[in-house]
Amino acid sequence: MASLSTNSIKKLAIRGAMWTIAGYGASQLLRFASNVVLTRLLFPDLFGLMSLVYVFIIGLNLFSDLGIQTSVVQNKRGDEPTFLNTAWTMQVMRGFLLWFCCLALAVPVSQIYNEPRLAYLLPVVGLSAVFSGFNSTALYSLNRHLSVKQIAIFEFSSQVVSVIVMLTWALIYPSIWALVAGGLSASMFQLIRSHQLNKLNKGKPNRFTWEPSAVSELLNFGKWIFVSTAMTFLASQSDRLILGKLFTFEMLGVYGIAFTLADMPRQLMLAISGKVIFPSYSRMVDLPRAEFREKILRNRRPILLTIAVGLAMFVSFGNLLVNVLYDSRYAAASWMLPLLALGTWPLMLTQTIDPVLFALGKPRFVALGSFLSFLCYAIGIPLGYSLYGPVGAVMSVAVSNIPPWIIVSYALCREQFNALRQDLIVTAVFLATLITLFAIRFSLGL
Repeated sequence: MASLSTNSIKKLAIRGAMWTIAGYGASQLLRFASNVVLTRLLFPDLFGLMSLVYVFIIGLNLFSDLGIQTSVVQNKRGDEPTFLNTAWTMQVMRGFLLWFCCLALAVPVSQIYNEPRLAYLLPVVGLSAVFSGFNSTALYSLNRHLSVKQIAIFEFSSQVVSVIVMLTWALIYPSIWALVAGGLSASMFQLIRSHQLNKLNKGKPNRFTWEPSAVSELLNFGKWIFVSTAMTFLASQSDRLILGKLFTFEMLGVYGIAFTLADMPRQLMLAISGKVIFPSYSRMVDLPRAEFREKILRNRRPILLTIAVGLAMFVSFGNLLVNVLYDSRYAAASWMLPLLALGTWPLMLTQTIDPVLFALGKPRFVALGSFLSFLCYAIGIPLGYSLYGPVGAVMSVAVSNIPPWIIVSYALCREQFNALRQDLIVTAVFLATLITLFAIRFSLGL
C-alpha cells in the first residue's frame, strides 16, 4: 500500500469518487422510484413499522461492530490470508450473535411498543445478519485497494434484486412481507455475489481460522470502532426510537420518508468518505504532518464548495419534490424535509475530514461527538415535542448534528489538522447561497 505515490493515490481517489457518485446516484434514483411506487401500494403505517424494526437491526449491528472492515483497510496485514480468515471467522460468529439477540429482544420490544407484529418481524428480518456474516472478505480487500467500481456495481446489483422482489410481492400481496422479502433477498444475493467476486479477483476462499495475534490486533483497533459505532447508533437511530413513542406509526412512516430523502446528500458523502477518503488517508498517514494537512485541505475545498451549493438547492426546493411525487397522506414530509436537510450541513463538514482520526488510529473523538449528539436527541426531542409538537421534535433532530462537528474540530486541532477556518468560510458560502435561493423562490411566488 505504502509504495504508491501520492499522485497515484490521488488518481485512484478521483476515479473512486466518480464511481461512488455514479453508483450512489443510480442507487438513489432506483430507491426513489421504487419508494414512490411502494407508497401507492402500501399504507404509511407499514413503513413506520419497518422503520422501527430496522432501528433495532441497525442498533444491534452497530453495538456489536468490531470495526473488522476498517481494521482490514487500515492494518498492514490486511492482505494476509491468515489475517483475513481470522477476520471472516469473527464476522461469522458476530452474525449468529446478532440473530440470537433479535430472538431475545423480539417479545420485549413488541410489548414496549404495543405492536404484536414486532415479535415475529425482528427474528425474520434479523436473519440478514446471519447471511451477511458469511460474506467474503473480498469486499474488504476491494475497499482497501480502492476498487470502487466493483463495489459500486455489487451494491447496485443487490439493490436491483431487492427492488424487484419488493415490487413483485407488493403487487401480488400488498403487506409488510414485501418489505421484509426485499431486504432478505438482497442479503442472500450479496452473500453469493461476494464469493463470486473473490474468485474473479483470484482470491483464496475464506476458511475458519483463529490466529491469536490477528484476533488481538483486530480487537485492539476494534474497541474504539465498537464505541464509535455504538455512539453512532445512538446519534443516528435513536430519533426513531423516541419518536416511535411520540408519533403514531403513520406519522413515523411519513417522518421516515422525509428523513430518507433529506439524508441522501449525507449518505453520498458517507459513501465517498468510507470508500475513497478513508482508504486514501490511510495510504498517506506516514507523510509529514504539515504536508498531510495541506494535501487534505487543498483537496477538501472544492468538495465542500460543491456540497454547499447542492445542499442549499436541496433545502430550498426539496419540499416541492415531495408535493409532486407523494400523495396527500405524506404531506407532512414537505415541511420535515427542509429542516432535516439543513441539519445535515455540520455532518458534511465532519465526514470530509474525520477519516483523518480513523487513519491515525484515534476514533474516540468521533465516538464522543456521537454521544453528545445522542444527548441532544434524548433531551431535545421530548422537550421540542412538548413545546412545539412535531415541528419542535424534528427541529431537535436537525440541531443534534452540531456537537459532532465541534468535537471533531477540537480533535483535529490537537492533531495539528486545524480546519476551522476552512469550515467557517465554506459555511458562509452555504448560508449565502441558501439566502439567495430562498429570495429567488419567494420572488417567483413559490
